[in-house]
Amino acid sequence: MLAIVTHGECQLHDNGPGHPENAGRLEAIGDQLLMSGLEFSLSRFDAPSATIAQLTRAHDEDYVERVLAMDGRQDTLEIDPETLVSGRSVPAALRAAGAGVLGVDLIMKNEAGPVFCAVRPPGHHAERGRGMGFCIFNNIAVASCHALSEHGIDRVAIADFDAHHGNGTQDIFANDRRVLLCSTFQDRLYPHSIAASDTVNLVNVPLAVGTGGAGFRQAVTEHWLPALAAFRPEFVLVSGGFDGHRLDDMSDLRLDESDFAWVTERLCEVASTHAGGRLLSMLEGGYEPGALARSVVSHLKALLGNAAPAEGTP
Repeated sequence: MLAIVTHGECQLHDNGPGHPENAGRLEAIGDQLLMSGLEFSLSRFDAPSATIAQLTRAHDEDYVERVLAMDGRQDTLEIDPETLVSGRSVPAALRAAGAGVLGVDLIMKNEAGPVFCAVRPPGHHAERGRGMGFCIFNNIAVASCHALSEHGIDRVAIADFDAHHGNGTQDIFANDRRVLLCSTFQDRLYPHSIAASDTVNLVNVPLAVGTGGAGFRQAVTEHWLPALAAFRPEFVLVSGGFDGHRLDDMSDLRLDESDFAWVTERLCEVASTHAGGRLLSMLEGGYEPGALARSVVSHLKALLGNAAPAEGTP
């Protein structure tokens, strides 16, 4: 049963007028789900708020406390120039991180799966001790730590196909042999981080400006898939960033909906082969509303093809 975990409070996070990371992103996804008819083929769950204990598996305690202290402020505060916190931002960030925790629980209890977390703010730029790049808490890292800590999972794979390097996820898990992080991203794009190459658990594949579907698929086939097969993950988590779409001006990649469907199918095959089908996907980037919404629907259709039938379904 394919499930979506989301919450209305994720719509209330406000980065200010004209900011690309805005509530319209989730609205566009919701509209496209209805137009496609996919809305009627999935189950919905409300995201809980992540607890301090869940957050501090991935983040420094003092950073979590600083963020929580911003809750309810009437003014707008900056975590960094691109990452703002306004009156309802902290509850939204807690729901975004809690969505992955619930999704992991649903999958491990065989109550749903795969799971897609339609949340904001995104998370993969948030490092252990600081937020940045629109990200307050690292949602995919919080979910991964929950799987490792609470469900007896020994090996987790994170696949990140956002156009921007997931520096935060790398910061949290570099040299953690329990976690394999596979990333594709546009070379020399924000956050302009140096993709560490001296750790055993990172598969970073920078893509040149103008890379399209063929180059992206080649990178995944030649670099991700052999590493994933050797690692044999017990749980697959996906940082689903769709800002590499050719219509999204936040990058200069040339991907389209079919490429996102293709990589999703490959990751579903990995999950089916090694992880008993356990796969959770978390929304990251994607800032052109129409392209984002169509890409997410293509992603979900590929996940739906890997979903186990609901109990009692012939």
